[in-house]
Amino acid sequence: MRRHQIGLVTWIALSSPAWADTPAPLTAQQTQVVESQNQTLKTPAGQWGLKEEEYQRYRHLMAGPRGIQSPGLDPLTALGIEAETEAERRRYAEQWVRAEFARTEKELRFQREVNTAWQRLFPDVLPVDMAKSQEINGRLALFVKADDCPACDTRLTEVLAATQPVDIYLVDSQGKDDRLRQWAKKHQIPVERVRHRQITLNHDAGYWFRFGRGLMPVLLRQGEQGWHITALQ
Repeated sequence: MRRHQIGLVTWIALSSPAWADTPAPLTAQQTQVVESQNQTLKTPAGQWGLKEEEYQRYRHLMAGPRGIQSPGLDPLTALGIEAETEAERRRYAEQWVRAEFARTEKELRFQREVNTAWQRLFPDVLPVDMAKSQEINGRLALFVKADDCPACDTRLTEVLAATQPVDIYLVDSQGKDDRLRQWAKKHQIPVERVRHRQITLNHDAGYWFRFGRGLMPVLLRQGEQGWHITALQ
């Protein structure tokens, strides 16, 4: 009888709601997964000088329309474009400029070392920039404005005369198709070349801000190393 009572007490304890609601402690493997997820989030956030919640917002933005409109957009640019206040937009712009300045400085320092190495190792050989030589047939991207930009019209005329494949981005189209069509009609963009995709007309989705370095107009060429500011020749 005594043994039966002990068994009954044990069964009641194991089946009580209070016991069922008590959360089980995380296993070592689960703890490692949680810590790994937090570290994964923290590391790229720190690389861009962002707080974790800012990087979370970036990931949320890129999972929505912004990610479709501007695939591959970096965190500072995406957050700056989607900023909710002028102060926030200014802060991201300054962070982007600092990051771009640091990147450029590192690349210039390395390029100087490459030039020195050429002179030291092969003083009688003229170095050839293979990246640029392979880009001559790459597709072009021209960024222009519709308003108050005579230089844009001149550059557009040059690009159209070169008959190279080009993607034209109207930076101040405000996403309005009618405005883009009117601009194309005014500048007599060849319809046949548009129909055959030799020319495409596009609303800018942050690419000029990312690649144009503040120049207007600006012409880019696509090569094996990505997009680069270029000339027609």
